[in-house]
Parts: sequence; C-alpha cells; structure tokens
Amino acid sequence: MKSLQFAAVFLMLLFSGHSLAHTVTFYVHNKCPFPIWPGTAANAGHPVIADGGFYLPTGETRRTEAPWTWSGRIWARTGCNFNSNWQPACETGDCDGRLQCDGLIGTPPATLVQIALQGGKAKPDFYDVSLVDGYNLPVSISTRPFSPKCAIGGCSENLNNLCPQELEVRNKHGQVVACKSACLAFNVDSFCCRNEYGTPETCKPSLYSKIFKEACPCYYSYAFDMPPPLINCASKEYIITFCPSTWGAHQASI
Repeated sequence: MKSLQFAAVFLMLLFSGHSLAHTVTFYVHNKCPFPIWPGTAANAGHPVIADGGFYLPTGETRRTEAPWTWSGRIWARTGCNFNSNWQPACETGDCDGRLQCDGLIGTPPATLVQIALQGGKAKPDFYDVSLVDGYNLPVSISTRPFSPKCAIGGCSENLNNLCPQELEVRNKHGQVVACKSACLAFNVDSFCCRNEYGTPETCKPSLYSKIFKEACPCYYSYAFDMPPPLINCASKEYIITFCPSTWGAHQASI
C-alpha cells in the first residue's frame, strides 16, 4: 500500500513539475505616471491568462504565467472607472465595461502586443507591437535576460501629441487619449489593405501610417509594413513595459 501511495505522490509531483516547465512568464510593468488596466485576449483554442485583465498601479509589475504554446494579445486600458454604470468603463481599450475581459478584445484604438509562443527553444516565439488599429500608449518588449536582437523598443515621441485631428480620440476633458489608424477612422480599402489593396504590392504606406512609423519605428504601422517588424526569439521570460523610458532604466526597474 505504501509503495502505491509513494508512486501516486511521485506521479503527482512529476506532473506538476512538467506543467511548470511548460510555461512562459510575462512580467507586465507599468512605468506610466498613472494607473493602467492591462487586458489579455487569447486566440481561438487558447486559455485566458491573467484573468483577462487586471489593475496595475504606476511603478508596479504583475507576473503572469502562460502555457508555452499560448498565443494572443495584451494591451493597456486607460482612464477606467469600474464603479460607474457608464459604458464604456475605460477611456481606451475597453472590453464591454469589464475589469476581466474574459476573452473579449479591447475596443480600438489601442496599442497591441501580439504574441505566438511556439513551445520551446527549438521553435522560437513570434511577437510584435501593432498600431494597425491605432495607438493609446507606448510599450516595449524584451526577453529576460535582455538580448538586443529580441527587443522591441518604445516610441521616440508620444503619438497622441502628433495625432492628426481627424484621427483623435478625446476624453470628456478634451484630452487626446488615443489615435485611430486611418483604416479605423475612414474604413476604406486603400487604408485597410483589403480587396484590390489586399497585397503588399498594392497596399502602400499612407501619410497617416508614415506619421505612426516615424513616432514608433519598431511597430507595425499598417498591415503590410515592410520589412515586417516581427521578432522571432525564444525565452522563458518576457518583460512587457508600458510607457518605457530608456533601456537602462527599463532593465533596472525589474
């Protein structure tokens, strides 16, 4: 009987260790001078991580585990008030007024971190930052330990300060809190890279996407951005920092 009990405990510990070994850790850090509410949405067939969304005060970090083959998106919501009956609850990135998005995708415009984990170093992960639907905050991504070739930097300028009037999203105080993409704002094929403009040869950068690219050169500024700002690296730990400053300060803060 004791040998059977030991075998059962051994198998339980082995399974537990195996499960832990097959996860990737995200450190989501808020360097903005205000609180944010990061949201997560998994792609089809993948589980919700970090409860789908959480509160993150300025200067704090949230550690989140994800299966090592997880894929989905992470973004920041701003100006949220979940104690109000007003909809939406957040000025940017809102997911139906919920704190925990539970699979819902945030309302654009919002800067998107897109991740596809491949399950180990034999298959490097893919990740990028997209402004295809618009921008609300700058964000950086790096591996831990840090590797320059695996890093996506922040923006050289605050895109909300450069946003053309026709793309602006303003809050109730009249402040620009986000900048729509041309596709989101105008919904025309040439800006959205669809139909006859649905190839890299026919869909070219626009005046608007060039403004995005100049401010945030490491991000996708439109659907067929070339060369593709897609990173292909492998790590068990990633640092995602909203409102990053310099790399030195970014690394020292974790």
